Amino acid sequence: MRTSTEFIRSLEDGRTIYYRGKRIENINEHQILRIAALHAAKLFDYPNRIYEDEKFGQISKFFKIPKSKEDLLDRHELIYKTTMFCNGIFNISQAIGSDALFALTIISRKLDKKYGTDYSKRIEKYYEEVAKKDLTLAVAQTDVKGDRSKRPSEQIDPDMYLHVVKVDSNGITVKGAKAHTTQSIVADEIIVIPTRAMRSEEKDFSIAFAVPTNAKGLKMYCRPVDEVEGNTSSVLSKKDYEIETITVFDNVFVPWDRVFLFREYEFAGALATLFATFHRFTAISYRSATANLYLGAAIKAAEANGVLKEKHVRDDILEIVMYKEIMKISALAAAIMPRIDEEVMIPNPIYTNIGKLYSNSRFVEVIKALVDVSGGIIGTMPAQEDFESEQGQELEKYLRGALDGRKRIEIMKLAKELASSSYAGYMITLMAHAEGSIEASKLELERSYDYGEALELVEKVIS
Repeated sequence: MRTSTEFIRSLEDGRTIYYRGKRIENINEHQILRIAALHAAKLFDYPNRIYEDEKFGQISKFFKIPKSKEDLLDRHELIYKTTMFCNGIFNISQAIGSDALFALTIISRKLDKKYGTDYSKRIEKYYEEVAKKDLTLAVAQTDVKGDRSKRPSEQIDPDMYLHVVKVDSNGITVKGAKAHTTQSIVADEIIVIPTRAMRSEEKDFSIAFAVPTNAKGLKMYCRPVDEVEGNTSSVLSKKDYEIETITVFDNVFVPWDRVFLFREYEFAGALATLFATFHRFTAISYRSATANLYLGAAIKAAEANGVLKEKHVRDDILEIVMYKEIMKISALAAAIMPRIDEEVMIPNPIYTNIGKLYSNSRFVEVIKALVDVSGGIIGTMPAQEDFESEQGQELEKYLRGALDGRKRIEIMKLAKELASSSYAGYMITLMAHAEGSIEASKLELERSYDYGEALELVEKVIS
């Protein structure tokens, strides 16, 4: 199994990365981007990460295909605890890729049964490679979409959805772009899956495959890391953050053994939805851990301000407790009452999407609670440079509370980062859209929910 040092060295492989208009030749030498790399590397330092697989020997627990309720419960705990290990910031490096592999395992078997293809063998071979080499994975699902009122086949520019542009005996060539590709710049491989259901005229958009991150023609444009560069007082983001890219596939070649869906358009939607179910289970697992950042910061801020016993403050803290525990309860329920398909356990879609929808819609209340407890000072406090200047002691004098000024300032710096900074804006967007938007969670919940029991009861009463 790989070490964190080996992982860091492996990133120096010529991958094409752009940050703020410049080509980055070496992530490990970049003052900002190296933080994302070090964050990913922490996964390899997590204790008890490895298990003994009967077929492949020692592999990461993330790659254990769930075959029982206990496996799903263990996966929830693994995601929760690795998030805590990484200072409350989700480590996606093997979680999202395994979510995609589980979905592809199920869909490939269905494809083979219907068409007599060999997709399941391709997936098994790729899975073995990934597991034995202990690789990190990014998943590129969300197309840039262009005009949202038009379908993929109706776009003025077909590149708004990733599609096939060439086919030969060796493989396919694809073109287009995917958005929100988390930690792609520090992944070994990128797995691509469809973003939506497709029609017969959209066969060329109905593709799934995997490529190495340094593949020719693959380009990644990073979002600006304002939580580090735009906030000199940041505490958390200087230690851990994850980065997203616009990932451009400029005539990227994919050999046939790494193609997992090819023009079978009727399976595109099923693959997209199944991946989303696994990944939303991952989401409520890590988000319940991330909530500890806000809960702990709120308690510490209340203590520093001398208001911990105030009723409205207790109500604010309980708002965060509710947020954390409803997600955790949803994850546990989804694991305990799973569905099974092609011998793979799937987290219960109802409980998964209820937890995810609650997480989407209530995160702003968590921010509001932390702001209320901390006070307006987190929006107006001086910069880190002021605290480090000759006037720093004077500021410490006037910023004391129930604790001394220096200690209160350190607490408020974290509260500011979490609730009143560019990081807070990023997190509000992330919590509303990552792993599926509010509307996406609603649609899936409505589609999969069984209203029969309620209707039968009412019919019984009124008849």
